[in-house]
Amino acid sequence: MPQNVPSFDELMESAQHSAVHLEMRDQYAVGDEADDFDTWLRTGKRDVAPTSEYWAPWVDMLSRAVARGVVARRARIVSEPVTDYIRYEHAGTVVNIAAGELVRWLPRQQAVDLMLPGADLWIFDGTQVLFNHFTGDGNWATPDMELRTEPSIVKQCSDAFEAVWDRAIPHDTYEIH
Repeated sequence: MPQNVPSFDELMESAQHSAVHLEMRDQYAVGDEADDFDTWLRTGKRDVAPTSEYWAPWVDMLSRAVARGVVARRARIVSEPVTDYIRYEHAGTVVNIAAGELVRWLPRQQAVDLMLPGADLWIFDGTQVLFNHFTGDGNWATPDMELRTEPSIVKQCSDAFEAVWDRAIPHDTYEIH
């Protein structure tokens, strides 16, 4: 990201009323999850302790945002049957929820008539879109993030997120297939 662009942490820390996340990939391979994912594949056990070294930074940041009135929502569009990675994400979502995030899942076949952005994203306070760029194998690309504030882009992405959210299934009732 260019030097004058705030980091993700700065964007989350400055959010005042909303932070929404749209995830559309069936596989991620970002470095900080690799060991935990490998352990889960071998054992079927996932770190779901909000105070663990793995989760604490995220839980602390998200909990602070929620405490100051930020509504945090995450929508995941997934192919079914789901990949092992999505099963892993599903198993860890209890921590997102414990931190105050609302999470929903949308089977990809139910999203075919939605106009969606070409990359995963975060929208902060309905004014900034932070696109997440990944390589084909799910690692962070270079650059890894791109911040856009043009009202037309923010509106398109916000509309897409809301369309997904309206159709998506709350985490507590979504069954992995």
